[in-house]
Amino acid sequence: MAVELSRRIDWPMIDPANVVYYPLYWDLAHRFFEESWELICGIDYPTIISEHRLGFPAVATNSTHHAPLRYGDTAHCRLWVKEVGTSSVVWEYRFDDQNSNIVWSAEVTTVCVNLDDFQPQPIPSKIAESLRRCSED
Repeated sequence: MAVELSRRIDWPMIDPANVVYYPLYWDLAHRFFEESWELICGIDYPTIISEHRLGFPAVATNSTHHAPLRYGDTAHCRLWVKEVGTSSVVWEYRFDDQNSNIVWSAEVTTVCVNLDDFQPQPIPSKIAESLRRCSED
């Protein structure tokens, strides 16, 4: 099942046009990504990094801006896993505003790496199984 998370749009996120500055959509996406691990796998991302010495850096990204977010809006993120490979994960993001209008969508491919040498490694089976259960439905 997809993960659903929300965050209010704060003043520092706004540009002179009174909309969210476009690179900050990626910052929001990464914050939702980190927060989703505990919900999906039962382990928080800081523990994965610090204790398990695993990272999931992005290797491919693509996004579409559908409509702006403004100061005071709420970004509702629906996040799910499209595909789990041996060492890669394809994540899908959909941001809606508080009125259920789609504002941004993205696809991000990450690769599981050992943080001691930054080399790709197979995703541990327990984590891979949990990720596979995080489907769009």
